[in-house]
Amino acid sequence: MSSAARRSRPGRPRRIPVVDQTLSPRDQILDVCARLFTQHGYVATSTRDIADAVGIRQASIYYHFAGKPGILEELLARTVRPTLDQLDKIGTVAQEHGAASALYALVMIDTGTLAEAPHNCGRLPQFPDVLSEEGSKPYKLIHRDLVNAYSRLAVQVAGHDVGGTLLAHLVEVVVTNRAEGLIVDEHDRHTIARTVLRACGATNDEIKIAAAVAWAELVVEPAV
Repeated sequence: MSSAARRSRPGRPRRIPVVDQTLSPRDQILDVCARLFTQHGYVATSTRDIADAVGIRQASIYYHFAGKPGILEELLARTVRPTLDQLDKIGTVAQEHGAASALYALVMIDTGTLAEAPHNCGRLPQFPDVLSEEGSKPYKLIHRDLVNAYSRLAVQVAGHDVGGTLLAHLVEVVVTNRAEGLIVDEHDRHTIARTVLRACGATNDEIKIAAAVAWAELVVEPAV
């Protein structure tokens, strides 16, 4: 075959990146990785896959992150950090309105964080290939802080140790529902909050008051 014929043969088509151009380059990488990691798995996604999907050179990834572990660490943190950042406010609610109201508010914040996590990246801690990665270690520590916050409030509501891990699992139904294609709205989040309080032995009257406090303190929609 002549060199001219070889040159005329069409090459491999380039993948057209589909990214939110309103995001910063760093956040574009995170958004794409949230999608790729949840769809294809962390290990199965290469840095070339990421670069192609974003529309950048592979080397450009390392300008923003220390490779895939750094990206994973940030994605995992974003499923917990927004809730942890509100713990001081939760503490104020506990002091002014009691532990039941504070626990309800914590659930509303946490379910909101998980409901808004891009591409349902709250699923990532459920993947075996993620939990074995170096980038998951910081997540395990801060997630433990969240579980401890649930435990402290639950003990005050129930009068005994209910188990923060159990309550965290009740909240993480948000992730499961999103994985099944369901939209988790405000009403669903209130339902989860009521379930958590019932697991702690709260009465219906206590739950109604807690919901009203959450609406007032966190500016969430009132329970229906």
